[in-house]
Amino acid sequence: MGRLDRLLRPASVAVIGGGWAANVVEQLRRIGYEGAIWPIHPSRDEIDGIVCFNSLNELPNAPDAAFVGVNRERTVEVVEALRAMGAGGAVCFASGFLESEGEATGGRDLQTRLVAAAGSMPILGPNCYGFINYLDGVALWPDQHGGRRCDQGVAILTQSSNIAINMTMQRRGLPIAYCVTVGNQAQTSLATIGMELLEDERVTALGLHIEGIGDIAAFDAMARRASALAKPIVALKTGHSEQARAQTLTHTASLAGSRSGALAFLDRAGVAVVHTISVFLETLKLLHVHGPLAGGRLASISCSGGEASLMADLAIGRDLVFPPLAATQSRRLRAALGPMVSLANPLDYHTYIWGKQDAMARAFTAMLDAPLDLAMFVLDLPRPDRCSAQGWHVALAAIRQAAAATGTKTAIVASLPENMPEALAEQLVGGGIAPLCGMEEALLAAEAAARVGAGLARPLPPPPIAISPLPPDALTLDEAQAKAALAAHGLTVPRGLVCAGVRDLVEAGRVIGYPVALKGLGIPHKSEAGAVAVGIAGKDELIGAAGRMAGLTHGFLVEEMVADAVCELIVGVVRDPAHGLVLTIGAGGVLAELLADTASLVLPATEAAIREKLTTLKVARLIAGHRGRPAGDLDAAVAAIAAVAAYAAGEAGRLVELDVNPLIVTPTGAVAADALIRLAAAEPAARGEAAQ
Repeated sequence: MGRLDRLLRPASVAVIGGGWAANVVEQLRRIGYEGAIWPIHPSRDEIDGIVCFNSLNELPNAPDAAFVGVNRERTVEVVEALRAMGAGGAVCFASGFLESEGEATGGRDLQTRLVAAAGSMPILGPNCYGFINYLDGVALWPDQHGGRRCDQGVAILTQSSNIAINMTMQRRGLPIAYCVTVGNQAQTSLATIGMELLEDERVTALGLHIEGIGDIAAFDAMARRASALAKPIVALKTGHSEQARAQTLTHTASLAGSRSGALAFLDRAGVAVVHTISVFLETLKLLHVHGPLAGGRLASISCSGGEASLMADLAIGRDLVFPPLAATQSRRLRAALGPMVSLANPLDYHTYIWGKQDAMARAFTAMLDAPLDLAMFVLDLPRPDRCSAQGWHVALAAIRQAAAATGTKTAIVASLPENMPEALAEQLVGGGIAPLCGMEEALLAAEAAARVGAGLARPLPPPPIAISPLPPDALTLDEAQAKAALAAHGLTVPRGLVCAGVRDLVEAGRVIGYPVALKGLGIPHKSEAGAVAVGIAGKDELIGAAGRMAGLTHGFLVEEMVADAVCELIVGVVRDPAHGLVLTIGAGGVLAELLADTASLVLPATEAAIREKLTTLKVARLIAGHRGRPAGDLDAAVAAIAAVAAYAAGEAGRLVELDVNPLIVTPTGAVAADALIRLAAAEPAARGEAAQ
């Protein structure tokens, strides 16, 4: 194990403080912790029946783990003492550190002192509840929790202690191996802890509640290790809205970054992203039972047409498919169900065979004996206090029989969570069938599990480009300069000439040949400013257009017109401090913001990855030749985007932002009709060096 082994799996625990710290002693005893518990309090004789020590100096030896439940100033002192005596690590419960910096509390300086005091000794937090190790029976945890011991399960890491508590209270049959809160991540990051937990062979999947990623290199390394171990990761990512991002800054002192950057970064890492706690838990449960799915080919089986229709409707717009029945399936289903049942997938098998285990097993086996990634039986059990579930137990037995006969990964889906009893859910998990709560949640979990499967199946991309903060001063290249820089990396640009006066304009029109486009240089948003004129047919029109722009610009660019446009794309790169250089591709031109048809990648990106993202856009239908229109040159479009990405990678040390809009795709190529580049006036000093 790694450097967190003593902290997460301690043979001795020191609990320092009263109040909340006293609760830790209780939770350690409740979970059945078998190691030594050493409460420390200057004035109490005992806590929960265990004799107290008055100070750290009285301990028989250095503890493997400590819960530090004192105020923030005292926390720094205690952590320093623990480190000096050789402790294995500590949970820092106190708040008032970097997360409170906006209130002018001095929290930033105090957090710096805390990290220095810890040195090489691992600490969790500050501003966190700590962790629960349900595998080995350890709870450095100052509150109630709803979990219980298990032999294997999923690990959950979260930046919110309250969300962690709520997740432990689930009644969905999900076995939790570890629940760890990370707080401010002052020293030990979510990725570092995740890496440690992945190495535990008893952990089947890793769930991350992420407000801000933080160290992207460490996160990338964790994702690579997960891929090597074939262990799936699912993330509940928050901080997408402006309101949520503002809350993140005050709550965990993490930088949430942009939504597109976060999703692109996590997708690159092979992490499936979900957006609700329910889907997060259902996805982890599905991954625990069945592991990643090879794809999104599903079967839905229920005894209700309404349920079958809901399942079909809820899958619309998802990367899921209900494949039609094969001829052999239909024949076997007809033999089992009789002539009155309409055969389809999703299947409504009616109630003709209800309560007849042999007939149900034959029908279910026929349905599952096909190339499926997951079979989903919609089955809500009646409430036990008022009803009998005898008939449902027959159905459950038939489902188990069909799953065993075919080897198909199988789930039982309750349309309402309360209709999946916890005891049954636990039995199903133990028997290799996934109990899923909620139709939509089940389908979203299947989609996420398939995304994880796709991520583990594809070759690992190179690590993200490391970037550093830039000084505030930046310079903007004019369009001619930007196009020249991009053309040097292989981007095709229109033939053009820079002009200072009327004589230059006339000569440029003659050399390039009409019709031409005229643009004012040095204006970021030329269309809005009236600094663009296109389709100019002759000299007089060109001079007139230049006269109207004269007060707006320091010079002119005369370019050839790009003919035969199939569609327009926007290609941009932004410096996202939380995720690296983020490349965005989308429908371009003046409608770029209105259509919001975009996809993003974290650089570096291969041409294969660029092609995959480009073909997911709605505008890709135009490139393919929509409704008989000429098709665009997809290869040229991909190569043009790759050229932009190559320039950005080469200028990673000082690139602030880059925008090519529009990139005009034609039947024979792709041409950048406009470009904007902003660069830092100077590159940042190397790490560890003072800026000159």
